[in-house]
Amino acid sequence: MSPSRPPVHRRTPPPARTGLGIGIGTCATALLLLTGCGTTPPDSPAATRPAVRPGTAASPGVGGPPGRARVRAAPVPHAPRAHPREIPDLGPRTRAGIPADSRQALVVTGDDYDSSLSTAVLYTRDDPARGWRPVAGPWPAHNALDGWTDRHEQGDLRSPVGVYGLTYAGGLLAPPRTAFPYDHNPLFTVDGEGFDGEPLEGAFDYVVAIDYNRAPRTSPLDRTRPLGEERGGGIWLHVDHGGPTQGCVSLPADRMRELLTALDPAKKPVVVMGDAEGLER
Repeated sequence: MSPSRPPVHRRTPPPARTGLGIGIGTCATALLLLTGCGTTPPDSPAATRPAVRPGTAASPGVGGPPGRARVRAAPVPHAPRAHPREIPDLGPRTRAGIPADSRQALVVTGDDYDSSLSTAVLYTRDDPARGWRPVAGPWPAHNALDGWTDRHEQGDLRSPVGVYGLTYAGGLLAPPRTAFPYDHNPLFTVDGEGFDGEPLEGAFDYVVAIDYNRAPRTSPLDRTRPLGEERGGGIWLHVDHGGPTQGCVSLPADRMRELLTALDPAKKPVVVMGDAEGLER
């Protein structure tokens, strides 16, 4: 017998290489790269969709995620423009009489054209953009015995309707703390009785001259009458004596002190006075 040959080990041939030259994992990666850049496979349903023109309802919103419709924000309504507050119950003619640079106004409103009873409120407009606001009152007040008039005459026992400056004060008593010019004078003395029999003593303890038919920025005792003596004068704010006046407006003594403390000549104060119906014109 011939000697036995050692077993022959045959090498297994390597698998055939494909023409792609890449493995399965590489193919998966390549497919992801193609689809992730927005490329649509030719056989996908999206490939047959018509193009959407930018700016239409179905197009992506600016800055939003792809495919979400753009939603237009509703316009924000503008708040109505705020107008400066006016003094209530004054008509256009009366409001027009208040100087534009005046920032204090004492409004005296009579109950009726023929009434001697009235009410006073002090207003200020420190901020013209916001307008007028009440700062003191309402205070009870008296006016002339027979009420009000648009044309005051000497001795008619009516108070003049209108808007008048307040530029000087005075009185028998020393003034309270005030920035207002004040004539402390013993000539502010009165006696006798009022129309209802009430004593007049003390009525001129504090007075503020109303610039009706007088020279402004002078003592209330000044007797200058630019319109003539027949048109009356000496119309003051003074301490109330409990009854009607001859033409002035009267306030309780504590309210007169409060008024004098509040009045500021730099604010160019005025008094707006008249019956309610007359002031509404």
